[in-house]
Amino acid sequence: MSPTDAFDAATLSTYAWAFGQGVLVDLTPCVYPLIPITVAVFGAKGVSRGRALFLATAYVLGMATLYTTLGIVVALSGGQFGAWLGEPVVVLPIVAVLLALAASMFGAFELQLPASVQTRLNAVGGTGPVGAFLMGLVSGFISAPCTGPVLLSLLAVIAKGAAEGDSLAYGASLLFTYALGMGTLFFAVALGASLFRPGRWMEYVKSVFGVALLVMSLWFLAPLSPELRRFLADPAWGVWVGLALALLGLFAGAIHLSFYGEPLEKARKAVAVTCTVLGIQVLINNTVYVPSGSWKEVHTIAELEEALTRAQDRNLPVVIDFGATWCAPCLEMEKLTFHHEEIEPVLESRFELIKIDVTQETPEKQTIKRAFASETLPSVLVFPSRVRFTEHFDELRGGAGMPEPAHHLHKFTPADQFAPMIAEVQ
Repeated sequence: MSPTDAFDAATLSTYAWAFGQGVLVDLTPCVYPLIPITVAVFGAKGVSRGRALFLATAYVLGMATLYTTLGIVVALSGGQFGAWLGEPVVVLPIVAVLLALAASMFGAFELQLPASVQTRLNAVGGTGPVGAFLMGLVSGFISAPCTGPVLLSLLAVIAKGAAEGDSLAYGASLLFTYALGMGTLFFAVALGASLFRPGRWMEYVKSVFGVALLVMSLWFLAPLSPELRRFLADPAWGVWVGLALALLGLFAGAIHLSFYGEPLEKARKAVAVTCTVLGIQVLINNTVYVPSGSWKEVHTIAELEEALTRAQDRNLPVVIDFGATWCAPCLEMEKLTFHHEEIEPVLESRFELIKIDVTQETPEKQTIKRAFASETLPSVLVFPSRVRFTEHFDELRGGAGMPEPAHHLHKFTPADQFAPMIAEVQ
């Protein structure tokens, strides 16, 4: 995928979300201790506003350098990250870390760097733009206890994007945007703007992050649990149940109550948080839910051969969809393209529909992916009826290349673009 395609795939809303996450982490207790340090550099007496803004820019660029580098590193490994998300040995430790971070957001324990380490990091740099840049570079480590959970979610998004074919530019630019969001606070300091005073509202922000981390832990667990993905999923009423549960939990105190209060308040907050998280999970389940229809899900080479033989006997063209629960474009293809009111009837009546879920890979699924050149997701192949698959089963079992399809899609394709593709395939 070219950088242009990657930026087309990454919508403006994704960047707005990353920027907003950066702004929100500015409102957490771990970032506020940085304010006196930064004021000493670019807000000191005698520093003009222009000079202060210049130094603030150097500081923010230092932060951006740190986070952009992380984005590039994760994007480079992202091709493997997606496959790992189907392995319990990888997913369960990630979930454990997310749950621990969520507990820290709710006040179960405090995460912070040792005072000696913070003092050494604070001493990095000096006067001038180079010193401001170096301070910005290390500020990410000082604020890590609060920004870490948010950063982890962004890195997961970037890794998924890389697994789905997005470029390095996507990962780098997303974290650069996040760093700019964090920089808004420090630009405000440089301009001398009045800042909110620390208070209870900062705990509300931490509770928001705590709820988000719990939702993320369920999101990581979903590939391992079909029951979790289908929990209260029903197109008729599921969205409304999820919305009602989430709103009920929020009004009951998921954010504004505290675990530092009386036992009754703690119990009420625990129930409210549980209700909110479950409600959001139900919303997610129903947002991505698509009835299976006539799609034949295959898990082995023998099942695939049976489906391909049936298509050949009936002289039908074939659509093979490789997907995974962690692959966002795959879910978009199912929901917005295959299930479209004008596309679905055509697929159901004219094609043999084969779905191969590679969320949890097996040696046979890896062989199938290799044979159909579908190592990168999404991967949708459309074959005309004239292809005689039975003549290529020996190659299939060995993972050798299959006949060329009429169309091979490697990214989300809207219904209006997909319709003419399948119309021309006989």
